[in-house]
Amino acid sequence: GAALANDQEYREHDLAIDFCEDVPRVGEDGINKILEICKNHGAITKVSSIHLNVWFGDYTKLSTTKLYVREELGMNLDKDNEKFAFCGDSPNDEPMFEFFTNSVGVANVMNFKNRLKTFPGYVTSKENGGGFAELARLLV
Repeated sequence: GAALANDQEYREHDLAIDFCEDVPRVGEDGINKILEICKNHGAITKVSSIHLNVWFGDYTKLSTTKLYVREELGMNLDKDNEKFAFCGDSPNDEPMFEFFTNSVGVANVMNFKNRLKTFPGYVTSKENGGGFAELARLLV
C-alpha cells in the first residue's frame, strides 16, 4: 500500500516512501516491515508524519542543519543554540528535539509517542500548520 512520495523527483539524497499522504494509510505493521527491509540492506531510516525517509550515509537532519548554520549563517549552532527554535512533528525530528534548547512539537507529534524517546520541550495545542501558527504567535 505504500508508494514513492510525490516529491521524490526533487530529492537528491534520500528515498521518501509515502505511507499516508497520497495513499491509504499503511498500518504500523506495514511501516515496521518496510523499516526492517531497509535496515537489513544497511540503510538509515526515519519515520516522519507522512513518509519513511531512507538513505545511506552518516549524515542526519541535525548534522546538515549544523553545517548549514555554519556555512550560510556564519554561526556555531552548538554555541548559539539558544538563539534558535526548532519546530517538528514526527520521529525524524527527535535528534532536533534532543539538541535544541527551544524545541517545539506541533500537537500531532504525540501521535508518535510510542516511537519517541526524546520529546520536544513544548508541545502546541494545535496540530500541523495550526500548531506552527500557534508557535509563530507565541514568538511574536
